Amino acid sequence: MKSVLLAAGLAFGLATAAAAAPETYTLDASHSQIVFSYTHLGFSTTTGMFSGFEGTIEFDAEDPAASSVSVAFPTASLYTGWDERTAHFLTEDFFGAEAAPEISFKSTGIEVTGEKSGKITGDLTINGITKPVVLDAVMTQMGEHPMAKKPWVGFDATTTVLRSDFDMGQFAPYVSDEVAIAISIEAMKAE
Repeated sequence: MKSVLLAAGLAFGLATAAAAAPETYTLDASHSQIVFSYTHLGFSTTTGMFSGFEGTIEFDAEDPAASSVSVAFPTASLYTGWDERTAHFLTEDFFGAEAAPEISFKSTGIEVTGEKSGKITGDLTINGITKPVVLDAVMTQMGEHPMAKKPWVGFDATTTVLRSDFDMGQFAPYVSDEVAIAISIEAMKAE
């Protein structure tokens, strides 16, 4: 759900890079994903995933807190591993994909908490509803990509949201209202 949110975490890890002006990084859609999990009737933990999304990070190495991130992807890119569940999640009971065909995240602030960590605050829009969220982000690696031969960065982020905040609370509390989100992305310096 919040795959969009993780992209902002990149700004923290890039704080160690020297640069005179903000630089643009674009997400590597083939190596970026958002995985969400929730409990089902107390019997199991069930997951879903979004991948193949696009986004950009404007990174200011001199002032990482002034960096920003923006991500958007089609709601219908959801994958649950079970066709009937995916189809149900895309209905008005949950994501409302027909009326709200896109999920997005746009950062509104970044707090650097360590050399490679930070908190990214932003506006998450799901099911046509926008709410503020905070991502706990960590840069996993930064350097030259061994095959692409250009600057590359990776990071992980986590957050928790309530389905009911986005008018997706169907079957709560039996199906947990609280959803854990884990994001892992790679981004390349734009040309």
